[in-house]
Amino acid sequence: MAVAKKQMKTPHHVKDLNLAPKGHGRIEWAGRSMPVLAEIRERFSKEKPLKGLRISACLHVTTETAHLMQTLHAGGGELVLCASNPLSTQDDVAAALVDSGISVYAIKGEDRETYFKHIKAALDHAPNLTMDDGCDLVSSIVSDRRELLKNVIGGTEETTTGVQRLRAMEQTGDLAFPVISVNDALTKHMFDNRYGTGQSTIDGIVRATNRLLAGSVFVVLGYGWCGRGLAMRANGMGADVVITEIDPLKALEATMDGYRVMPSLEAAKIGDFFCTVTGNTSVLAMEHFEKMKDGAIVANSGHFNVEVDIGWLEKNAKKRTVREFVDEYTLKSGARIAVLGEGRLINLASAEGHPSSVMDMSFANQALSAEFVVKNSKKLEKKVYPVPEDIDKEIARLKLKAMGVKIDKLTPTQEKYLASWHEGT
Repeated sequence: MAVAKKQMKTPHHVKDLNLAPKGHGRIEWAGRSMPVLAEIRERFSKEKPLKGLRISACLHVTTETAHLMQTLHAGGGELVLCASNPLSTQDDVAAALVDSGISVYAIKGEDRETYFKHIKAALDHAPNLTMDDGCDLVSSIVSDRRELLKNVIGGTEETTTGVQRLRAMEQTGDLAFPVISVNDALTKHMFDNRYGTGQSTIDGIVRATNRLLAGSVFVVLGYGWCGRGLAMRANGMGADVVITEIDPLKALEATMDGYRVMPSLEAAKIGDFFCTVTGNTSVLAMEHFEKMKDGAIVANSGHFNVEVDIGWLEKNAKKRTVREFVDEYTLKSGARIAVLGEGRLINLASAEGHPSSVMDMSFANQALSAEFVVKNSKKLEKKVYPVPEDIDKEIARLKLKAMGVKIDKLTPTQEKYLASWHEGT
């Protein structure tokens, strides 16, 4: 296969560099809905806040991620990108990034061995900054590549599952450098998790199955921000939404929002669709599968495939692939359970992930958090930090500006009232 010299000089492992033209077109299309990141990229190209810094990123290789990589590159960063999930890579985007001079190690459908070889390749870059979506880079450095710690000044983490792992590392004293929890930013989880996950998960389920949601019983396992968004979208498409929860406050909220709330074993008996979003091990396991009715459809919107006990199904049911991204398991009882996307995050396995307009804010948080780490690395401890409030508000301001939305400012009289305790009723 003939490739340009520029492509050959950029270390990579992608499916096919000839896919680059298609990837460039799709990246351009996504960019039309990412004005906040574009404004940050323009500033970065002038100020070069990441000049000379080696950045290893383990993220979903999508059109939106491409714009984040371009922004970091414009800021002077030396980049290597690998996939944060074996099924989330868009091969044409990976090729386009290599064509642009950015090293990428990612192939959609890569096996477990290749996945970890790609993570190793990203770490061989000896990063000064890590950028994670699931904590695989940080955990690999701490567990297996401790010689790299001398180079690392900090990192960022994109998603709920990764933040959970990082906080566990912090509690045990194993976190070896500061990490900014991008997931905790209001402009991330209130929009990306709720509106992005809600729409893209439904998109993935419908693309994989071509089944009608209206009139079905749609079980959402977990009512965090992702669960809220998914329930809202399923309800909007006419499904009878059932919520399962372990947190009494979230269960109460779901009830007040108008959904039925019940234990997962009861929901297993009545559900047509099941979607896990909680990030816990074996949310759907043997005891659930044995109660499900014939034809139940199971999907996962969590980051890893641990939420669905695929191992039990592999051992105790006959498997056949009935259509792309749909594996049907027939239990000894004769009941058939369809598992979508190998139990991996369905919005990227069979669809394209979150819409670019919400990733605009999420990746703006990534870019500005990376800049913050560089500027403040000497002050930061080996902890998980939230995104600074001023960054969060600045991203919201830029998003509103791009949308043409104006808001009020406090008048001097209002400011005086809020600062005083004298005036009451």
